[in-house]
Amino acid sequence: MNLPMSDEESSCKIVELSFKNGSRKDFFRNNSLQHFEKGEYVTIEGVSGFDVGEVSLTGELVRVQMKKKGVKEFSPDIKKILRRSSDRDIELFKQSKAREQQVLMRSREIARDLKLAMKLSEVEIQADGKKATFFYTADERVDFREMIKAYASEFKVKVEMRQIGIRQEAGKVGGIGSCGRELCCSTWLTDFKSVNTTAARYQNLSINQTKLSGQCGRLKCCLNYELDTYLDALQHFPNNADKLEIQRGRATLVKKDIFKDLMWYTLPDSNKQYPLTLKRVQEILRLNSEGQRPENLEAVELVGKIQEIEPSFVDVVGQISLRSLERSDKKRKNKSRNERTDRNRGGKSAGTMGQQPHEGGQDNPRIKSRSERPDRSEQSRSNRNNRNNKLNNPSQNVQGAPQKDRDRTANGQSARKGSNAGQKGGNPNRGAQPKGINDAAEQRQGQQRTASQGRKPKPGKERENRNGQGNRGENKGRNHQGNDHKPPTSDISPSTDH
Repeated sequence: MNLPMSDEESSCKIVELSFKNGSRKDFFRNNSLQHFEKGEYVTIEGVSGFDVGEVSLTGELVRVQMKKKGVKEFSPDIKKILRRSSDRDIELFKQSKAREQQVLMRSREIARDLKLAMKLSEVEIQADGKKATFFYTADERVDFREMIKAYASEFKVKVEMRQIGIRQEAGKVGGIGSCGRELCCSTWLTDFKSVNTTAARYQNLSINQTKLSGQCGRLKCCLNYELDTYLDALQHFPNNADKLEIQRGRATLVKKDIFKDLMWYTLPDSNKQYPLTLKRVQEILRLNSEGQRPENLEAVELVGKIQEIEPSFVDVVGQISLRSLERSDKKRKNKSRNERTDRNRGGKSAGTMGQQPHEGGQDNPRIKSRSERPDRSEQSRSNRNNRNNKLNNPSQNVQGAPQKDRDRTANGQSARKGSNAGQKGGNPNRGAQPKGINDAAEQRQGQQRTASQGRKPKPGKERENRNGQGNRGENKGRNHQGNDHKPPTSDISPSTDH
């Protein structure tokens, strides 16, 4: 079998280790020829002791990184890996890392007391606790000899001061960029190149310092990522085409579109932008070199795609008024109340119609078919108007009694006259039905009313009782005048059981 065999002598014996959650990386030699996996903790040589690091890269990729950073593989300055970290090594490593935050706060207080123009950003303590490295940023040279003595006496460690740049400080602090991802300088970017506003101009970006600046306060490193692509695309664009002369005036270049191969110009007498093809721009430049001016720019008409508007969520909380709902609820209540009153009135009228047949044996004309009945809404409206008129004019209600009450009063009077006439003539059948009474129920009410004179009249029939009492007084006077020797007779017929 012709399978490739790994050659131990030609394999890479350098391992890349990361410290402080990837903020610092370095190369170490693996002389033990042990195989280490990514993420394992190994113990390495330190300053007057040992340190613990995490394996981040192994194999042939380490040679690529060393070549990129300019580190020689067989350099004697590369430190060695001692062993895999034991439980004791990891315990000491965790204790040293727990001290770092407290040491950083105290070191800042000492630097503030010494009035040094510097900013301490991070402290890294060796795993055995014998050395501490202080990372700081400063705009000018700082004399920190007194500060190193104070740190050594305060923390009992060997002190190393290392100055870093603003971009490296942002990488150590970490954060989320405007793209929504973790900062490049805190994940994979190690070498920082200079960035200027020319890179933004080549990419047709607006020179807005707020949008172009990163978390460190400098221009974003990602401005250099696509700069080479833009430079290659701009090579076939005509040079010295910032100004074009036409009869209307001088056209000024606004921007270049490398995706559509267009150049946009504006005229001094308008704010409109005119897109021109590269061929048209070269033609105008040729005419201008000959001393001629074309009549117009002959801009290209761009047909944009119709964008479909996607339905978006709209928050309507607080925009809908409840007055419309309250109004509809009120209308529904009024409608149900009117239907209920119309139903009750219809039932009462139907009951009285069943008891009072129309004269001549014909049906009551008030009983109509469903199609001939008036609309309930009109009935309810007319009933409301009548009620409002009664409430507004109470005097008319008292003076002008309803027709039904007047009919009842007349029927009662005629019934009592008939009973008195029966007494004068000695008719044993006193209280006979008078002529002209169409309702038998009204006759029975008249008889009950004459029998219960001592009862308290009801409020609704007060007027009827008044009329009945007046008629009985007149009948009694007539009886006294006609029969002087007879005592006044009562309306109640005497009993025949003596």
